[in-house]
Amino acid sequence: MTPTWLTQLAPAHAPPPPGWWPPAPGWWILTALALLAAAVAAWWWHDPHRTSRRAALKELRRIREEESDPRSIARAIESVLRRYAMAVFGGERVARLTGKAWLEFVAAEGGTLETQAGRSMLAAAFGGGASDERESWLAGADAFVRHAPVKRRR
Repeated sequence: MTPTWLTQLAPAHAPPPPGWWPPAPGWWILTALALLAAAVAAWWWHDPHRTSRRAALKELRRIREEESDPRSIARAIESVLRRYAMAVFGGERVARLTGKAWLEFVAAEGGTLETQAGRSMLAAAFGGGASDERESWLAGADAFVRHAPVKRRR
């Protein structure tokens, strides 16, 4: 063996670094899950029932912060409840309900306005009385909006 035998060897070289394409199967699975999660989130966020619920709750918060007379507060709450019920349950089911039938409908669908508070709200809204039970009116309306089951129009 000669002392120059090391110089006769081929130079050392590493294999080329792995390319970024195509990705490993785990990345394909992760990408598919991320796309699926984004699609579900978009559907959930733009669900018409949730959009109506968010808008109604926002309107009720605005009414709660408003300093006004009991009559206009009662009218505003009644308007929000009607519009929400029409959007969720459909006009054919809600439009003709008045008075006690309306309060029973609200109570059956999750609200708590079937009591004296509901009757006083209707009386204040439509000119029969001026009692100021706005917190119980708002609590009943909030319960209706939050707990009304999803029954989509057909």
